[in-house]
Amino acid sequence: MTQTLLIELLTEELPPKALNNLGNHFAASVAEGLEKAQLTDGSAGYTAYASPRRLAVQVENVKTVQADRLVVKKGPAAAHAVKDGNPTPALAGFARSAGVEIADLKIIHDGKQNVYAHEFTQAGKPLGELLEDILSQAVKKLPIPKVMRWGSSTHTFVRPVHGLVAMHGTDTVPVSVLGLQSRNFTLGHRFLSDGPIVLADADSYAVQLKNEGRVMASFAERKTAIQTALTRQAVRLNATVAADDALLEEVTALVEWPVVLEAGFEEHFLAVPQECLILTMQQNQKYFPLLDKNGRLINRFLLVSNLQAEDPSHIVRGNERVLRARLADAEFFYRQDQKTTLESRLPKLSQVVYHNKLGSQAERIERLAAVSRHIAAALGADADAAERATRLSKADLVTEMVGEFPELQGTMGKYYALSDGETEETANAIEQHYRPRFAGDQLPEGKIATAAALADKLETLVGIWGIGLIPTGDKDPYALRRSALGILRMLMNSDLSISDVLQAAYAAFPAGRLAGNTLAEVAEFMQARLAVLLQNDYPQDVAAAVLAKQPDRLNDLPAKLQAVEAFKKLPEAAALTAANKRVQNLLKKADIQPGSVNESLLQQAEEQALFAASQALQPKIDAALAAQDFQTALTGLAAIKPQVDAFFDSVMVMADDAAVKQNRLNLLNQLASQMNAVADIALLGG
Repeated sequence: MTQTLLIELLTEELPPKALNNLGNHFAASVAEGLEKAQLTDGSAGYTAYASPRRLAVQVENVKTVQADRLVVKKGPAAAHAVKDGNPTPALAGFARSAGVEIADLKIIHDGKQNVYAHEFTQAGKPLGELLEDILSQAVKKLPIPKVMRWGSSTHTFVRPVHGLVAMHGTDTVPVSVLGLQSRNFTLGHRFLSDGPIVLADADSYAVQLKNEGRVMASFAERKTAIQTALTRQAVRLNATVAADDALLEEVTALVEWPVVLEAGFEEHFLAVPQECLILTMQQNQKYFPLLDKNGRLINRFLLVSNLQAEDPSHIVRGNERVLRARLADAEFFYRQDQKTTLESRLPKLSQVVYHNKLGSQAERIERLAAVSRHIAAALGADADAAERATRLSKADLVTEMVGEFPELQGTMGKYYALSDGETEETANAIEQHYRPRFAGDQLPEGKIATAAALADKLETLVGIWGIGLIPTGDKDPYALRRSALGILRMLMNSDLSISDVLQAAYAAFPAGRLAGNTLAEVAEFMQARLAVLLQNDYPQDVAAAVLAKQPDRLNDLPAKLQAVEAFKKLPEAAALTAANKRVQNLLKKADIQPGSVNESLLQQAEEQALFAASQALQPKIDAALAAQDFQTALTGLAAIKPQVDAFFDSVMVMADDAAVKQNRLNLLNQLASQMNAVADIALLGG
């Protein structure tokens, strides 16, 4: 007989940012435990529930008792278990341990040899005997970074646990977990529900909680309900909600009975940059700001209450009062900051430590200015403008607003720069010099912003690496991997080279400050990160073939990758790839010094034909490379496939005559340079 199994842990308020993850882990672990205990047929279907005060799971078609199963206990090999007609001690001992006579044992084949075995049917255990251990293991597996004790209990959990429901159909399964005995009732909403809710059966859990307890137990259902209500309210106001999924997830984890309400604030606060207002609403108060059709903040916002009231005006007024104080602080900080220019704040950066081995932020600014000037000049941009933007880029670190909201660094720098009368180009570069901040983030716009952004990431990468703080395993406290990926993305959109910008960054540090091997190690690191950057967009072998050339300029990288992909689809590609591998192996073994081909030493018709075909192909490859037409440079190789095949079929490269051998190796070396002009095609198909 199978029925639905319900498990619920009733707790005090769980950490909101971890709630959904905890709920999913708990449900999956319980279902997995039931599967392993053979209390379900195959994969167990289950539904996870998670609200601020509970973790629960319903598992479908759970058996009352395990099925009986045939157990085979293997003993000694039959060939050595009997000696001179008598059982050996090993066989006799095995029979005793199995509790049977030797005559009751069977001889079976275990896949390698015949062995004595005891076969018997083991009766299945009831759910009640197995469930307690399954639940205990599920609790232990939860990803809880920090546990706590409560009362006089010795048990630990992320929050105090006050109730345990374990029901199989209509029956309560008698188990004890975290010092609690199972029961068939739970509690509803802390304020909207009265008394225990006795559950009719395991299937009625969600419905009874909603109807009797004012609890929407499903995290996904609550999230959808909140999203729908937010959108409906915003449409009514001709606005859109300014919020990311992280805020929606967190608010979903804070309420059991969500009610979306509209509120507002005084219009004069809109004079403060909207990023400040949005951040304080989202981060401090968990409110949902609203934007008009032009993306500008309006003085209305939405909040999600955990209370349903006939007259919610007191809830709205209370939240408006709290927000008003927050916005007044932001307004004060903004006005105070505007009384001092960014430039006049620069001396304060000498008091801000960047790193004890690399000096203050003021010292860092000098390095950034030098690097940004170099990059701007290489980009054909105004080096003075790049230096100006870079020198001001960190000044907002010592403003009141950024002191309160570090997330606004760069953003506030832009506003203060415009207020100070700086050019729009300078202001935008100050804001954008942190880009890209994460994978998929926008790149800086314009050459001045690009120079500032590259300088910032290059100085971090080279400087931090140079003092020995290298990423290891999953540890990368200075986000050097992220800096490297950002640099690579920007270089792919410019004509700059990896070696040039790294050298510029290294030269900005005082002599002897960084390790001598820094440049070589960082360059190698950049090539490795380049492979990571390309892995989701190109086949691994295609990326490996292009990166084997250790590209220094990356603006033509996409074209090369696309060309290699096109070459790989040619009918001749597999044969040419195999030939290229053979050529490279011969050249490695011969360890030759490159030399030109002596046409008079070409003895066989096949090598003469290959040389002629190669000579005819070279101008076409040169022209294609000059035009950055990498596809033509690669696909043109198909024309010489017949000559390559004929050469390897008929010509002995390692001839007895040393001069002839060397000449043939020179021919192969010439062929290899043509084949690998764009990428190492020997790596294709690997």
